[in-house]
Amino acid sequence: MTGAEALREAVLRLRAAGIEGAPGDARRLLAHALGLAPERLTLHLGDPLSEAEARAFAAAVASREARRPVSQIVGYRDFHGHRFRVTGAVLDPRPETELLVDLALAEPVARMLDLGTGSGCILLSCLAGMAAAEGEGADLSPAALEVAEANARALGLDRRARFLLSDWFSAVTGRFGLIVSNPPYIAEAEMEGLAPEVRGWEPHLALTPGGDGLGAYRAIVAGAGAHLEAGGRILMEIGPAQGAAVAGMLAAAGFAGVEVRRDLDGRDRVVAGRWPGGGG
Repeated sequence: MTGAEALREAVLRLRAAGIEGAPGDARRLLAHALGLAPERLTLHLGDPLSEAEARAFAAAVASREARRPVSQIVGYRDFHGHRFRVTGAVLDPRPETELLVDLALAEPVARMLDLGTGSGCILLSCLAGMAAAEGEGADLSPAALEVAEANARALGLDRRARFLLSDWFSAVTGRFGLIVSNPPYIAEAEMEGLAPEVRGWEPHLALTPGGDGLGAYRAIVAGAGAHLEAGGRILMEIGPAQGAAVAGMLAAAGFAGVEVRRDLDGRDRVVAGRWPGGGG
């Protein structure tokens, strides 16, 4: 069987499983099974698959049929120009989160903090774009921290990034010029409506704080002032209906210049604020 024949069969299987984007997923999985960069796959579609390659591709397709995310099957996700290792212990980095990084890079700092760092994709992307910066990534999951540390080493940023086990600010000391976070923000009642790839395969700890979905923001906003330098910024990713509520929390806590920024699809995506006095 050639790669093209295997690809056609896989697309039919994935479509039958109700997977949107089946052709793209199948191509990425076949490239992974063949050990090729995805952009080089077309050059090899006419080649016959070895027995080992056919088995690897069949196993990958079966995993995708079970709605396992492609990034977990191939083990990585590209984000903001860098490649990040991904496992079931961390959220799959999403393109819309790149807005948070872009906003952070608009004002480089010497020291930054990423709360709920997960794979480390936000912190490490920021550090890659701020040559003089150092940063800390905090997470409640030891398994997530292992992934983040591995990503820091792979990107050559392990000397400028430090990771700590922390329940938000519980183990954090000192002040920072920037605090960033993509915290869990899905309301408990919304969990059943998530795509199977998210609900069944990504860590619930990183998806929902329970209740109305705003609990993480309350905790972060309550502690942020004590850990920001004068004039320091906070940037938090939000759900599309949470802008007004989170902006209101920041304003009530004394932050200045509070604004909600939209992503390329026109949805509220990031809430930003600036700490005026640097005191807690």
